[in-house]
Amino acid sequence: MALFRRTSETATPLTGVDLVLADLDGVVYTGPNAIPYAVDSLNSAAATVRVGYITNNASRTDASVAGHLSDLGLRVEPRDVVTSPQAAVRLLSEHVPAGSTVLVVGGDGLVDEVQKGGFSVTRSAEDDPAAVIQGFAPEVGWTQLAEAAFALQGRSDSERPWIATNTDWTIPVARGIAPGNGTLVSAVHTAAGRLPLVAGKPEVAIFHEAIARFQAKTPLFIGDRLDTDVLGANRAGIASVLVLTGIDRAKQLLAAEADSRPTYILRDLRGLDEPYPETKTARNGVVTVGKSTVGIEGNEVRILSEGDDELDLLRAACAAIWDSGRAIYGLEVPERLYA
Repeated sequence: MALFRRTSETATPLTGVDLVLADLDGVVYTGPNAIPYAVDSLNSAAATVRVGYITNNASRTDASVAGHLSDLGLRVEPRDVVTSPQAAVRLLSEHVPAGSTVLVVGGDGLVDEVQKGGFSVTRSAEDDPAAVIQGFAPEVGWTQLAEAAFALQGRSDSERPWIATNTDWTIPVARGIAPGNGTLVSAVHTAAGRLPLVAGKPEVAIFHEAIARFQAKTPLFIGDRLDTDVLGANRAGIASVLVLTGIDRAKQLLAAEADSRPTYILRDLRGLDEPYPETKTARNGVVTVGKSTVGIEGNEVRILSEGDDELDLLRAACAAIWDSGRAIYGLEVPERLYA
């Protein structure tokens, strides 16, 4: 799959797509509030294509997520929401028998899915759990993390599996960027000396869960992070959008590794249904998108034409740098491109 799509002037990111999968934090909302244009754009897309939602957040049930999205104005049912706990429980069922007792580190969303999967829930390592499953919840603290560490110490992966819903280092909330589940998993890892199996992005289990549920052939995934959203979509063979309303912005895009480069770059979700400009590359590596042109001379990335759209300038710069095969730290990049 091409990591930066060359397309016609009339094609949009939705052209040929049979399923849109949207991440939530940083794409649809930040904290309790909808991101501008997200709701109207997704409702518009839903008029012609199936729309589903994927979240690494393990603190809420699919029903509570659907309720939040409905309150924001989206037309959504619980079955439209794919959560990392759902993917994690599928992994769990591959490693321990149904009916087993499982130590849960996390909130109601994770507990609910574990119980629906046919497992018994405990919060104590003294109950001799068959496995440990861990997900984020704001109330997770030292006591739960310590119980997980106690359960895992001295036990191998095969003796007592440890499954994490996700390993996001950060999550965007209304007040800013906060520590995510990855920091909590790291705490248990430090104490127990083991690493977990991971169900959520950037691993492929959650994407496979979504594709199977919606029976999609040509899905498009929308995210705001390169290291989880885009990397996971690429691993799953899914076209991806990086929307500049969440965590990663121009600076991270320009430096993106080959496996974390999106198919499309959008300012906001209005771009889903807008013609996506063609990326034209000359033989000397100079790239033009719209009226913006960027080239590389020696170690210097040069803006040859700013054009009339800052996003096209960023798209051209990304393509020029990515196509060069050179690491960003070996190039001199004008501040204009990432400021």
